[in-house]
Amino acid sequence: MSKAFVPTAAKPGVITANDLREGHNVWMCEDGWTADPAHATLFEDEAIADLALLKAVGQSNIVVGPYLVEARRGPNGPEPTHFREAFRQRGPSNYFHGIQTLKQANLTEASNV
Repeated sequence: MSKAFVPTAAKPGVITANDLREGHNVWMCEDGWTADPAHATLFEDEAIADLALLKAVGQSNIVVGPYLVEARRGPNGPEPTHFREAFRQRGPSNYFHGIQTLKQANLTEASNV
């Protein structure tokens, strides 16, 4: 298993994957998987993270593509340190949020004129 990131106390990480049935992003937590990244388990020890990642890979009937990614401690739980992970936490891109909401509002206003 190749490692792109090694967690430490200074740079902890979380394990993330996609739910096999729904396709949504999920994060490993103490009692399984959660759709709320704020409840993800924060790994600071490389050996513990490796064991957890092996466990995640072995849960191919639940999740696909698990990987360890850097995170930081936030006031409400782990927070992403990379834009890709921040984007993934906003949910599927087929939902209207952010700039998609603004574009939809502009289209609606233009059609009412």
